[in-house]
Amino acid sequence: MTFTLVTGGAIIMGYAIAAVFFLKFWRRTADSLFLAFAAAFLLFAATPLLTIFLEVPREEQSPFYLLRLLAFLIIIVAIIGKSRRRT
Repeated sequence: MTFTLVTGGAIIMGYAIAAVFFLKFWRRTADSLFLAFAAAFLLFAATPLLTIFLEVPREEQSPFYLLRLLAFLIIIVAIIGKSRRRT
């Protein structure tokens, strides 16, 4: 087991735990912002998971890096949508 696998697993676990917490908050409040954050963190977890399983040497040069872009776009759209509803 290499250091890369161990750190990748820890990163995936951290993202997955964050997603579960946001899902928990979403179930309590039914606020779509929490659901968007949960989806984004699941996408964040999927990126290193795919790069580890498919043995991609450099994540930033793989198409999986677009998952991060999608996650950030989900967060941005959710924040803009939440702030527009308040005004």
